[in-house]
Amino acid sequence: MTAPFEVIKKDAATKARLGRLITAHGVVETPTFMPVGTQGTVKAMLPRDLKETGCQIVLGNTYHLYLRPGADLIRELGGLHRFMGWDGPILTDSGGYQVFSLGAMRRIAEEGAHFQSHLDGSTHLLTPEKVVEIQESLGSDIAMVLDECIPHDATREYVRTSTGRTIRWAERSLKVHARKDQLMFGIVQGGMDENLRDWCVREMTPMPFDGFAVGGLGVGEGEELLQSIGAFTVALLPENRPRYLMGVGQPQDILKGVRAGFDMFDCVIPTRNARNGTLFTSQGKLSIKRAEFANDPRPPDENCACYCCRNFSRGYLRHLYMAGEILSSQLNSLHNLYFYHRLMEMCREAIREGRSDFWTRRRDLKPLYD
Repeated sequence: MTAPFEVIKKDAATKARLGRLITAHGVVETPTFMPVGTQGTVKAMLPRDLKETGCQIVLGNTYHLYLRPGADLIRELGGLHRFMGWDGPILTDSGGYQVFSLGAMRRIAEEGAHFQSHLDGSTHLLTPEKVVEIQESLGSDIAMVLDECIPHDATREYVRTSTGRTIRWAERSLKVHARKDQLMFGIVQGGMDENLRDWCVREMTPMPFDGFAVGGLGVGEGEELLQSIGAFTVALLPENRPRYLMGVGQPQDILKGVRAGFDMFDCVIPTRNARNGTLFTSQGKLSIKRAEFANDPRPPDENCACYCCRNFSRGYLRHLYMAGEILSSQLNSLHNLYFYHRLMEMCREAIREGRSDFWTRRRDLKPLYD
């Protein structure tokens, strides 16, 4: 596919961009948020209900789907889209972050990532080539290259060594990538060091990737470094490619990311918070488990048009949560994802209409500052 990404308009007051990303399963308007469907499902959400929230694209994970049920089985059953009943675009993460999170159960070498399965302790090796092969079998619309997610407190020597390896892994990934209907994104690492981030960008951007992601942020480095390293790195990336900030998902961080020039975001925060009884609303976060909501007839958010807010009271949602009902996770997740997708829609509307004051009017963005 030629020219899969187009910048339609830029915001006059910030570096925010309105864009259009073309994939084999549809067009994605950016900036956009991707719900995390690690194992071929966004937890507690039917694909039908995902669409009602305004979801355009979902994220799956190579590591988890490789281990269970296996990429070959998914391919035999028609590919990931048919397997999970989602006909829109899918991005598959390479599994680099999951391998990073295994700690002592993994070992990184030049050939790839050696690790023990968190399911049964079996040993595996994910090479850049293997990760491409798995994602081609899955048939995702966007494949990510294998990278190493670097601990935020790693030494500069370690960061340089690891970043160099990630660059070489990216080159190896491109050499074996054969699916013409699948986009591939490179991942920029470099830790918390601006010079190493700059070096990684200079090495990666001449490669013919369809987009670029910034990884290794949101891993405990703190708000100040997250924002400064993110803004520094995104400013170095090509204008004519989508820019993806990986794994960062607090609403205020997404908004700052959009202002800095990022186009794509993903995180488990909206669905994980939902399962734990926390809702995002226009008045700030709401903990539905609190006793004060037991006899509250109001919807979770009177300014929200989602199915949950149109039909159910805070009292009912608290009852579902306290009773441990599955419907609690479903309704809370639907509401939170509607909130996130509405936030992205507001960003797109502001850029499209040239409403630069959107970025500074706290009353419009109150929930992001609570």
